[in-house]
Amino acid sequence: MCGIVGYVGTKRQAYPILIKGLKRLEYRGYDSAGVALINPDGVLSVDKEKGKVADLERYCADKDTRGTIGIAHTRWATHGEPSARNAHPHYSQSRNLAIIHNGIIENYAEIKARLEEKGVRFRSDTDTEVPMPSPCSTVAIPTPSSQRASRARWWWA
Repeated sequence: MCGIVGYVGTKRQAYPILIKGLKRLEYRGYDSAGVALINPDGVLSVDKEKGKVADLERYCADKDTRGTIGIAHTRWATHGEPSARNAHPHYSQSRNLAIIHNGIIENYAEIKARLEEKGVRFRSDTDTEVPMPSPCSTVAIPTPSSQRASRARWWWA
């Protein structure tokens, strides 16, 4: 079962807080873990590893884990094999945005195929990257009140 931890602060470093949060979720079962941090220079980094949170900690031991804003995730594979490549978080095409999600995007294969036809390249086998194509997409979203399709523009950095 997946777990998500986030931290936004101004003084405390996010990485130790995120790791502590992931460790609290270990009882739920998972196959990989990852963390995304915004460092003091505003640069987004994503580090992830197959295995336990301790494996992620070892992987990050020589990485720059400074930052007061971050998200972290433990993943139980539903789409794509357990691997660092498929672990969350995932970068956007521009590498300016990271995404994590729990659950299943039921129609991801159809959406992914359409986006690939438009030239979008994916870095994993998961359904998580599907909401993050680049540079922008126009999609139809049913409105709950009328159930008629309205047009919405999604923009990704």
